[in-house]
Amino acid sequence: MRLTNLLRSTASVAVVGAVAFGFAGVASAQSAEQDSPTTIDDIIVTAQKREQNLQDVPIVVTSLSSETLQDAGVRDIKDLQILTPGLTVTSTSSEASTTARIRGVGTVGDNPGLESSVGVVIDGVYRSRNSVGFGDLGELSRIEVLKGPQGTLFGKNTSAGVINIITEAPSFTPGFNAEGTVGNYGALGASGSVTGPISDQLAFRLYGARRVRDGFYNVDTGDGPRPNTDDQNQDFGAVRGQLLWLPNDNTSLRLIADYTRRDEYCCTGVQIRSGPTQAFIDQLSTGSGARPPAAGFAPLPFSRTAFANRESGQSIDDMGVSLEANIDMPSMFGGATLTSVTSWRDWSTELGQDIDYTGADIAYRVQDEQNGYSVENLTQEFRLAGQTDRFDWLVGLFATREDITRDDSWYFGADYTPFISLLLTASLNAATQGLPTPPGPIPINPGRVGCFTATGQTAPGLQGCLYGLVPATGPGFTLGQGYADTYDQESTSIALFTNNTWRVTDQFELTLGLRYTMDDKSLDARQQNVNGNGATCTAAQLNAAAIGGAVGAGNVGGILGALCLPFTNSAFNNRTISESSDDSELTGTIKAAYRLNDSFMFYGSYARGYKSFGYNLDRVHRTGTITPVSTLFFPSEYVDSYELGAKMTLLDRTLLLNVTYFDQTFENFQLNTFNGVGFTVEPIPELTSRGIDADMVWFTPIDGLSLQGGLTYTDAEYGVFTAADLVDPNNFPATSLLPGSRPSFAPEYSASLSINFERNLGNGLRGGFSLAGKYMTEYNTGSDLSPFKLQDAFTTVNGRIMIGTEDERWTMEFWAQNLTDEEYLQVGYNGPLQGTAFQTTVQGAGTSNPGTFYNQARDTQTYNAFLGAPRTYGATLRFKY
Repeated sequence: MRLTNLLRSTASVAVVGAVAFGFAGVASAQSAEQDSPTTIDDIIVTAQKREQNLQDVPIVVTSLSSETLQDAGVRDIKDLQILTPGLTVTSTSSEASTTARIRGVGTVGDNPGLESSVGVVIDGVYRSRNSVGFGDLGELSRIEVLKGPQGTLFGKNTSAGVINIITEAPSFTPGFNAEGTVGNYGALGASGSVTGPISDQLAFRLYGARRVRDGFYNVDTGDGPRPNTDDQNQDFGAVRGQLLWLPNDNTSLRLIADYTRRDEYCCTGVQIRSGPTQAFIDQLSTGSGARPPAAGFAPLPFSRTAFANRESGQSIDDMGVSLEANIDMPSMFGGATLTSVTSWRDWSTELGQDIDYTGADIAYRVQDEQNGYSVENLTQEFRLAGQTDRFDWLVGLFATREDITRDDSWYFGADYTPFISLLLTASLNAATQGLPTPPGPIPINPGRVGCFTATGQTAPGLQGCLYGLVPATGPGFTLGQGYADTYDQESTSIALFTNNTWRVTDQFELTLGLRYTMDDKSLDARQQNVNGNGATCTAAQLNAAAIGGAVGAGNVGGILGALCLPFTNSAFNNRTISESSDDSELTGTIKAAYRLNDSFMFYGSYARGYKSFGYNLDRVHRTGTITPVSTLFFPSEYVDSYELGAKMTLLDRTLLLNVTYFDQTFENFQLNTFNGVGFTVEPIPELTSRGIDADMVWFTPIDGLSLQGGLTYTDAEYGVFTAADLVDPNNFPATSLLPGSRPSFAPEYSASLSINFERNLGNGLRGGFSLAGKYMTEYNTGSDLSPFKLQDAFTTVNGRIMIGTEDERWTMEFWAQNLTDEEYLQVGYNGPLQGTAFQTTVQGAGTSNPGTFYNQARDTQTYNAFLGAPRTYGATLRFKY
């Protein structure tokens, strides 16, 4: 029956049963829905926008069932990585900055102007940023992780892969489930859903969840006034409602509306290496203000004690509505199906932040309407798809209108002026024999900095004040708010695409996909200093000649750089920016697949991927100067991807074994990096990622025991480049460790394995357990590849023991995430204003990295890190009717 085939992609098996077989057949359909897969033939995916067995799809897909996801404790995208080799998901200064990477390639999430290399699609709706797709995913049907470019099938272009999430749809069989959770760190959670018919043509599903948990960082609040002594807590609620309408035998419509609210404090970082500037932090703050240095400024042992005197609150609101319609066209169209997916989404966040991550009161942001960003997105997709005995065809149109607004505000604490004074004095005194150097007695004036007057005249005792022998006389920096910037980026993208498969013979098929994309983006911004911020920078520039005469012309640039950082630079005051650009690209894929028999399929493919250009939504200097860049534009990213693979179904179709060799070359890889002062995107000319993906699923002969796992071997490497190859050659010193090196978040080996066992115990009870583990070899967690940001090889394990009734009326689970309490870094980063990592000249032979601008022996940088979650454990009681 044609209706059955139509609905299978949009509704649960129970719905299909209700419509195709009448309500008398609903019970058997519902039972089929609940049964776990027992052979490889039961694993169905929609990776090519039609239902297929996983083994018939000539691309790399990791398919994870609802049972596997629940057993591993997967509630959001970050949880997903334990089940997927080659996938890493991290967050940084807030949960709003979440980044997914596949095969070592992804987009750092701190710049909302960057589109995602790894796309997130939820129920057919493209989420334009990874952070926008982060949150409680609710009731899941399955998740498919597709690796490599997927532009001819998944709406927006994605250069590295797609995470395709399919949630449970409404059912015409009444049902109800609920769960309650308690755990360590004060964790409490409750969720539930109800589904059933409203009429014989209309069904609904309503889901809601509420979860809270204390933070797992201990916070030394230093100077205060931060009241919270822990950080990275959890406090959110979510609701999701759906309607499924079947007006006739040829049409289905699925309406989804959802809303999530997070009101948490996140995320402080901890010092993993304290440099010489810690002495200044200690001098200025209540208590040490930061972790004291190790001998020789070596890396520090792992600790979950952070330092922050200001609040790190975050609020995130995510809401949206989507409507998917599937219409079986008249026979004159060859039995084709027309699909329309319309969506509107509105996501926004407000963030507070202790910018310096210390107990000293240096700089901070306030959680208000002047700090945060929002993404409003409207999408429309049409697909017309059909098939004959030899030909599957699909043509479509995708259009999106997106508006990104970023508000950025900076506040100066009471310690900012003396901290800059200490930095300047120490750098000059260190080069002058007989003068005090840290942590010696250096007189400072908390309200003055530098050696100049507000009018630009040479101050009395100019030379002495620079050396710290008499108090500084120049104007100090603004106390309180220093700037309030706004950025508004609007973009329109329209694409025509097609994906077609020709079964040349019963054994051999060819697939051709093409996509033509037209992108148009514009940026309007205003950068505005407030409360007289910038006066210190202006005075310093007016005194440049006098300063040079006192301390030497070679020191003037460093002094001006310290006094005219992007957040104190008068050149940004009342600066308006208006830019626009457009681009069009033809991309696509060609695949060939050959079935040796029912158990073996071999395939090869080529794909061209594309990720659109964008704008840096931030204050950006030309590196090494105090001059704002003339344009915030960065160019598009491209990838050429080749794959050669085999899919094998063995042991009476109970064992799946898939192996694929991949070779990807990225051009203009959009690297977003933090240099301790700000973020900037510098396109890297070339990045290659080659290796092997292997996946396994085995329904063992032991009743109720199944295994699923995989291995990814990645040989990733930046191409060799020089300063002349960069958009801004001045960025080369800070990227000089990259040429010929392995990129960040690209472990050589990444392996996962999940073991699930359930069986009846008698007397109406069933029991079982599950283990899910992920192993990764060492990799660097920083974009600049500083050796202090290296994460050693590690393994994380999640576990669960359960007991309940055979009919699942109730189930009790005892679970643990990160069972072995593995200690690891998510992301390493430079402590703002706290030292210098890269030198201004090339380092010679005998240094740690000859030929680069990096010398570990001269690295004075304090390094911080956002940490992975510790061991959490608890119990969950589930009810199902």
